[in-house]
Amino acid sequence: MFNGLSVEYVIATAIIIFFAIGLHEYAHAKVADMAGDPTPRSQGRVTLNLTKHFELMGTIMIVLSSLSGFGIGWGKAVQVNPAKMKNPRWDHFASVIAGPLSNFVQAMVFALVFRIIAMTSPMLLQNEFLQALLFQGVLVNVALMLFNLIPFGPLDGHWLLGLMMPEPQRTRWFIFNRTTGSMILLGVIIMGQVSNFSLIGLVIGTPARAILQFLLGM
Repeated sequence: MFNGLSVEYVIATAIIIFFAIGLHEYAHAKVADMAGDPTPRSQGRVTLNLTKHFELMGTIMIVLSSLSGFGIGWGKAVQVNPAKMKNPRWDHFASVIAGPLSNFVQAMVFALVFRIIAMTSPMLLQNEFLQALLFQGVLVNVALMLFNLIPFGPLDGHWLLGLMMPEPQRTRWFIFNRTTGSMILLGVIIMGQVSNFSLIGLVIGTPARAILQFLLGM
């Protein structure tokens, strides 16, 4: 047992995190590569060897937060060069949103399997590992998607919002997030870890529960 959590639950969550983060970063790299940017491939990031996509602190964050509830964390950022893309502004947008979309697709796959088993062989869901794998597969991916859509650097959301802005506001927004925005996000994360109040959990909690209910029909 891990603080009241079963070994099955911990192992299932670890498997989900491995694919949730790894495929998220792979999706960024693959779409940028398809748009003509050679940067991700030159750095070895256009690969389904998911171990290449992890960053220590972000992984620790998502492990701790997933075991206690929502999964908030990040992988090793994929470096891209929009100037090398066929359509710099919107290809960049596509490569950024591909990460969160990959998590939503993963959540839908786990939810579909859950629903099929619930309708055809509900007794299987009494298996603690399978139950944890399917439920966490939806929860962690939905939470990771919503967390990354928060519009503060270095999260995907700040790029998505900025790319929809006209110049010079777009450049100012990116500069703000390299410094102040990133510090605000870090402060909010630390506050949530050292206190009983998580602003991020409050922000993503309501939409996460709504999406979870929609996908699982619960």
